[in-house]
Amino acid sequence: MKLIILSSLFLILSCKEENKNTTIKTNQASKENIIKKLEPNESESAKKWLTENIEKFFKTDLSTIDSAMQNITTKDYYEYKTDATNVEMDTDGSLTEKEFDQKWKSKFDTKKAGIDVGFLISGQDWNEIKVLKSNLISQDGNIYLFDVILKDKEYKAEYPIQVKVVKEKEGFRIADVLQ
Repeated sequence: MKLIILSSLFLILSCKEENKNTTIKTNQASKENIIKKLEPNESESAKKWLTENIEKFFKTDLSTIDSAMQNITTKDYYEYKTDATNVEMDTDGSLTEKEFDQKWKSKFDTKKAGIDVGFLISGQDWNEIKVLKSNLISQDGNIYLFDVILKDKEYKAEYPIQVKVVKEKEGFRIADVLQ
């Protein structure tokens, strides 16, 4: 009888210890979830970066606008958009539309390159470009696609575009603009 009572006592104590460990693990998991929720949302950071950098880009002095574009775009996109802007122009290195398509079709949707138009907007002149809308359409890992509308009040122009933003080691960069 003493053996049964002693065995029961050990069993009760071991169950209480196991229950205590489960409670500790549950509390730690809850704390980790709270911490994850408090961390800034990466897509919101990308959206904020995009808005600030588009508006800053259009305030850049025209003499340094090319380097400003390089600073906010990926290397591939910069080269791609430069080629798209110069398609069929009488400049050194300009491509025909067919040559452009052949060169870039494996990396970009060349039908949405914005051939013969500038970076981000189709207008040649602008006063003050503001981001009117920037909504996340999709996210795939560190790549974010935004539906964006740029507006110039003075010229009464709106420019609807889709902008792909990628997070690289040095920060966010525009990886494509679908025009």
